[in-house]
Parts: sequence; C-alpha cells; structure tokens
Amino acid sequence: MPDPDQTTPPAGPGDSPVDAAAPSPQSAETPPEAKAVPVADAGELLRQAELKAQEHHEAWLRARAEADNIRKRTQIELANAYKYAVESIATELLPVKDSLEATLAADPAALESLRSGVDLTLKQLNMAFDKVNLKEINPVGEKFDPHQHQAISMLPSEKEPNTVINVLQKGYRLHERVIRPALVTVAKAKDA
Repeated sequence: MPDPDQTTPPAGPGDSPVDAAAPSPQSAETPPEAKAVPVADAGELLRQAELKAQEHHEAWLRARAEADNIRKRTQIELANAYKYAVESIATELLPVKDSLEATLAADPAALESLRSGVDLTLKQLNMAFDKVNLKEINPVGEKFDPHQHQAISMLPSEKEPNTVINVLQKGYRLHERVIRPALVTVAKAKDA
C-alpha cells in the first residue's frame, strides 16, 4: 500500500526512477533575468546605433569637405608661389632699370658721366644678385667641370690639359643649382 506521506507515485516496472535533482517542467524555463532583451530595448539599441552611425557619417563628410578645402587652398597657394616666385628679384631689379634710364637720359656729350652711371648700375645689379644668392661662375684657370662649364672648343696651350683658358660667357648658379653653365675654351696638350 502506498504511503500517504509520499508525494511521488512508486516506480513501476516500466518507469524510471525520478531524479530529485532534475528540473521540473516548470523550472525548464530560463530565469527572468537571463531572458532575451525585450523588444522595446532592442528597438532602443537599434535607434542609438543608427544615431551613432549618422554622427560618424556626418563627421566623415565634414572631414572630407575639410580635406577638399585644404587641397584647393594648397593648389591656389602653389599657383601663386609659381606666379610670384620672382617677386623678390623683380623688386631688386627695379632700381637697376631706374639707373639705366637715368644714364640714358644724361647729356650725351659727357662720356665720363655715362660710364660712371653704367658702373653704378652694375654695382646695383650685383647687389641684387647677392641678395637672391645668384652667384657668377667665372672659371678661368680652373679644371674643366662638365656640371658647371660648357666647352666650346679645345686649344693647344702651355697650361695643363682640361684647364679652362678662356671664358666666352660667364655662368650663373642660383643657390646650388647651375642655371647657366659658363661657355669656355679648354686647354689641350700641344702635341695632341
């Protein structure tokens, strides 16, 4: 006879014993705190993600516009730099032009005043060249250097071969760059 205090029926021949530690059908559900996020919270998270995405998109658009503005401004500045690159030399050459005009306006009978005017103009021009670091290449007596000199001819000479014996036209160097090589005559051995 079954015990009235017993709550579970006795195990029969086809029944398996009931494990007391096994969860009951009611406890098979997940606890409320472990349940999936409610639909309202998922919608809120989606809305926040869309707002962040919109903020990032707007920041990207602003950065792109700023980069375009910088590129355009740089192009304008570069074009102006090319356009006005000779401004400093031009301002230095204006007094030279004024002196030449004053010399030409002088009394033609006074040859000495004409000569002194041209001499003064040449000094002004040399000062203008010095200010912009434009240096003369006058290689008389130096070894021939194809990077700075252009040989027009070779003449037999007492001097050492490949030595510059005559400068037909001076060369010029702006800072370290040769902008016009010196036109020179170079010595060659007499017996050659």
